[in-house]
Amino acid sequence: MKYISLLIIVAALTASCTGKKKNSVEYVLEQGNLETIRTKRSELVADQQAINDKIKLLDQKIKSLDTTKNVPLITTFKAEGQVFNHVLELQGNVTTKNLLTITPEFNGILTKVYVKEGQKVTKGQTLAKIDDGGLSQQLAQLKIQAELAKTTYERQQRLWKQNIGSEIQYLQAKSTYESQQEAVNQLNQQIAKATVKAPFTGTIDDIITEQGSVVAAGQTPLMRIVNLEDMYIETEVPERYVSDVTKGKSVHVNIPVLGKTIETQIRQAGDFINPANRTFKIEVEIPNKDKTIKPNLSARLKINDYTSENAVLIPQSVVSENSDGEQYVYVVSDKNAKGIGTANRVIITTGKTQEDVIEVLEGLEPGAEIIKEGARSVRDGQAVEVINYEIKN
Repeated sequence: MKYISLLIIVAALTASCTGKKKNSVEYVLEQGNLETIRTKRSELVADQQAINDKIKLLDQKIKSLDTTKNVPLITTFKAEGQVFNHVLELQGNVTTKNLLTITPEFNGILTKVYVKEGQKVTKGQTLAKIDDGGLSQQLAQLKIQAELAKTTYERQQRLWKQNIGSEIQYLQAKSTYESQQEAVNQLNQQIAKATVKAPFTGTIDDIITEQGSVVAAGQTPLMRIVNLEDMYIETEVPERYVSDVTKGKSVHVNIPVLGKTIETQIRQAGDFINPANRTFKIEVEIPNKDKTIKPNLSARLKINDYTSENAVLIPQSVVSENSDGEQYVYVVSDKNAKGIGTANRVIITTGKTQEDVIEVLEGLEPGAEIIKEGARSVRDGQAVEVINYEIKN
């Protein structure tokens, strides 16, 4: 009985192996039957499709359960309120009102130059002399005639007070004397023009015309005089700043050539808008006690034209613009302990810019966590992972 049972088991195993062999790819290929091979291929394709469908279901389930899969990494910052001093940057040139090229008031030969280059002079000091062409001799003659007229007038006056002589004689003597005096005064004024004097206290910077040269009134430059005490910077400001750039505003001045910076203020703001370039002029005073600042030096100006005591500032690089021209940034919300949160697009209104930052006027709540690195690659509503954040000061 046992022997019969063993035979049955062996027969079953043999039949099973034979069935599996007949169902294998190798067996089907050995048979060489086209229909059998096609049938086997169709079975394998169906099995492969079923496996792919199962793998896809598994991937979807993994994606729903694993929230960290393919989440973009970002950095964020919190833009807190701070003092914002916006500055207008301009270029200007140093100048002074006490810089003058002196020209003569008299035609003639420059007979004498009394000063040298670099010499300090005071206001009214004689600098040069021009030949007066004989006017001095004429003056001497006029003075003699004036003395005679004066003597005649004084005598006629005494006689007239004593009721001696006629009134007409007295009046004629008086008229002659006054005429002579006026002639002397006029000639004195003419001769004075032959003397060149310093219009203000300063330094002779250059002797332009040498002694012995013929000079023409109002045309020939004789010398240049300069005073370095009253220095200022003159520049032009666009008209849109007319209400912000006013007298008394603080100015940071940098003179690159000297490596010098000065804190000063606007001493004068023009009231005239130039129609050619729509600008107005300002003057910025420059203290120059050490006399190192010279006329025509280039200067860079930074003028504080706007101040906000509690401004929200963000980098310009994180601001984008949509097709409607609206500006926006991405903020992170609903962040969990692992740093996973949601990127939300927020429309903002911006104000003034300063270097690489821009002021946000509307749209951001205090303490909002703004995406910095990765702001250009995220989408609204997308899950993101914050790897760090910084407080922006």
